[in-house]
Amino acid sequence: MSKLLETVEVQTKDDVQYSIIWLHGLGADANDFLPIVPELKLPANIGVRFVFPNAPIRPITINNGMAMRGWYDILDLTSLNQRADEQGLRESQQQIEALIKQENNRDIPTNHIILAGFSQGCAMTLQTGLRYPEKLAGLICLSGYLPLHTTIEAELSEANRQTPIFMAHGSFDPVVPLQAASLSHDVLTNLNYSITWKNYPMGHQVCAPEINDLSLFLQHILR
Repeated sequence: MSKLLETVEVQTKDDVQYSIIWLHGLGADANDFLPIVPELKLPANIGVRFVFPNAPIRPITINNGMAMRGWYDILDLTSLNQRADEQGLRESQQQIEALIKQENNRDIPTNHIILAGFSQGCAMTLQTGLRYPEKLAGLICLSGYLPLHTTIEAELSEANRQTPIFMAHGSFDPVVPLQAASLSHDVLTNLNYSITWKNYPMGHQVCAPEINDLSLFLQHILR
């Protein structure tokens, strides 16, 4: 196993009871979602550690091989099956699992850990969370899709069959079409996952009503 990913961390209190591992999108970095922490208006009596990791730097095929931070290579935008490279997905999955273990070593049980992500980070949240052998507190999936969706039924973890999932998407997303997210939602619904599904009149971004809905979702978990 390679060394742990570099991270930026924010704690809402010294006494931490929950951890949220938040995964950025392609070409962004660990600082991308730092501003969302105060906007989530989490309960003041519960300590939450936000862990924002940096994805590895890798060449991205659809960007003419330009090197940037990415959880996996994107090979083709025309098909979900070809959109993500499997080797990169599974390597990043192992690195995110190592971050979960690090939180365990800091006395945060797995059922108090939430995985969250935007775009590629959303894909990695689903890739990792649905397969993880111990129950997680929740999955937050923003403006992304379910990668390797044809293998998930064979690889899913029973431990996370009841884990609450928040999926949100922009109706006018030009990067990850709403249809891709809807297909992912349908696949998971057919597998009987419990999903809070939202879509908003926006592009490939995050909006204020979405943050409000996400805050309500998190407050339900952080009890």
